[in-house]
Amino acid sequence: MKILTAADVARLGGYRDIVEALREGFRAEITTPVRHHHDISAVSTLLLMPAWSKDWAGLKTVVFKSDNAAQGLPTIQASYLLFDQKTGETVAMMDGGEITRRRTAAASALAADYLARKDAEVMTLVGAGALAPHFALAHATIRPIKRVFVYTRSTPKGEALAAELAQHGLEAHSVTDLEGAVRQSDIVTCVTTSTGPIVKGTWLKSGTHVDLAGAFKPSMRETDSQVVARSSVYVDTHDGALAEAGDLLQARDEGRFDFADVKGDLAELCRGKVKGRSSAEEITLFKSAGTAIEDLATAIMLYQKAR
Repeated sequence: MKILTAADVARLGGYRDIVEALREGFRAEITTPVRHHHDISAVSTLLLMPAWSKDWAGLKTVVFKSDNAAQGLPTIQASYLLFDQKTGETVAMMDGGEITRRRTAAASALAADYLARKDAEVMTLVGAGALAPHFALAHATIRPIKRVFVYTRSTPKGEALAAELAQHGLEAHSVTDLEGAVRQSDIVTCVTTSTGPIVKGTWLKSGTHVDLAGAFKPSMRETDSQVVARSSVYVDTHDGALAEAGDLLQARDEGRFDFADVKGDLAELCRGKVKGRSSAEEITLFKSAGTAIEDLATAIMLYQKAR
């Protein structure tokens, strides 16, 4: 059995490679039940995410620990098991946290490949947690991102993230004026655990792509209803969005959105069943709730590269 540490996953899992693995994964026939979601304490959520195809099966276990940040620890702790369907053998155990960070960012980059303008150069990144740098770097493999505005409640964290991104060749700035940053941006990415709107619809310029990946419960949201109402909305999976996409669910409850208006999901985009961006002026929105398709596709690619 292969054991892949976080360092192994990072070494083998280039963002563009994961984007292409996900593209193939969403085109393939992969079964993914809606993930098991259990609040096991006031600060802990346990997620179980199985998936299987003709040749492979996998299971990710995730513990979301909301008080870890105060202890200097990752909010998400996870592991991944990969099985060979021919024999039932466990062929690999991998660090699920690094898989989660990289595949989540790559899924948003995959969506942006269909939804963001080809000339998108300026990005606002809301949040400076463990996921944040991966999103800027993944998007930069898909679009010609040159400048990144980083907005977070902690200025030191924002400045540290901006410095980290600068080391990768991006012009990055920690900002306190979120509205000003959003008004300049071609892509607005939110990776927070907010329960209240952060980005407002009145700030979005024509042609913006909004990428929402942080909020993962119906009680969470990162945008107001006007962001949703102004946008052509796409999701990673229809079932996941209906169950967990707080931005969309709350916009619906406020009378500003109908799930019947979702333009498509990632499988439909990747298979060419629905069209992505239709004009330079269109505002698009991708809401990611997370799906085990992404984990399995990434794990298969990592295992095959490690053999």
